[in-house]
Amino acid sequence: MDKQQFAKTLKQLRQEEKDEARQKLRDIFATQDRPTVYTALRHRSQSGMSRDISLLTVEDGKLRNITYLTAQAMGEKVKDRNGQWVIRVNGCGMDMGWHLVYNLSCYVYAGQDRAGYVLSHEWA
Repeated sequence: MDKQQFAKTLKQLRQEEKDEARQKLRDIFATQDRPTVYTALRHRSQSGMSRDISLLTVEDGKLRNITYLTAQAMGEKVKDRNGQWVIRVNGCGMDMGWHLVYNLSCYVYAGQDRAGYVLSHEWA
């Protein structure tokens, strides 16, 4: 297998991972009447220009951390911060938790009318 074929295979694997994560998230949200994603601020940089945020939702009456699935679906990097999965969001001047949930909704429900507003957001 040459480099080009190997790179293509990696690209295909990453896309399959994204698609699988999106489907898992759709399945989780399908059980809720009004799908809600709760965001938890785990860390804010001293300059205020970045935040580490975890995403949670209620599944079968229990809080479930969906940060890792979200990162996979969106192609974001995920990191472990003191035992919690977080996604680092850069920028300031707006509600970064809402921004993260809006983008997640766009990725998961791409192609639907008003896809960014399917999921609702609340801070945990």
